[in-house]
Amino acid sequence: MLKKELRQKYKELRQGLTPEAIEDKSLAIANRLLQLDIWDKTYYHLFLSIEEQKEIDTEFILQILAGKDKEIVVSKSDFATLGMTHYLLTDNTKLKKNEYNIPEPVDGLEVPVTKIDVVFVPLLAFDLKGNRVGYGKGFYDKFLSQCKPDTIKIGLSFFEAEDKIEYISDNDIQLDFCVTPNKLYFF
Repeated sequence: MLKKELRQKYKELRQGLTPEAIEDKSLAIANRLLQLDIWDKTYYHLFLSIEEQKEIDTEFILQILAGKDKEIVVSKSDFATLGMTHYLLTDNTKLKKNEYNIPEPVDGLEVPVTKIDVVFVPLLAFDLKGNRVGYGKGFYDKFLSQCKPDTIKIGLSFFEAEDKIEYISDNDIQLDFCVTPNKLYFF
């Protein structure tokens, strides 16, 4: 399927999810993440969920990271440059929703991209080769292209993989893993 068609399909599928289903599936994804051999790293980048888009609730993953005493990094988006600035999440970090309802840090200690070891990547759909479809602005592809070559990229999805996403561009960055409530995908 084409990216545009996949965006529409998965936005509609998400809208059909109840708050209970989102919570159950989000918890299942967090528990399945524990099976991955990624917990010896230090800096973990986590997206904060856009509730209005019915995204995966990353609060469960946040609790795992905090419980394992990991450094948690969150981002602030710049829609003019399509870039992201990354901040260490601490007890003092103030979060505020931007105009797109993305919770973001107001300020804080900036973390260079080169320090980030693991990135949990939001997506709408993905395929069996690790290609993903996001919202279409390219924030994460730009961010991931700036990461170290060995940074681990983990997609999180309520739904299983598509066979193939058509017309992948050279700017698209593939995932290393994708985690769904029912399965781990390795690419």
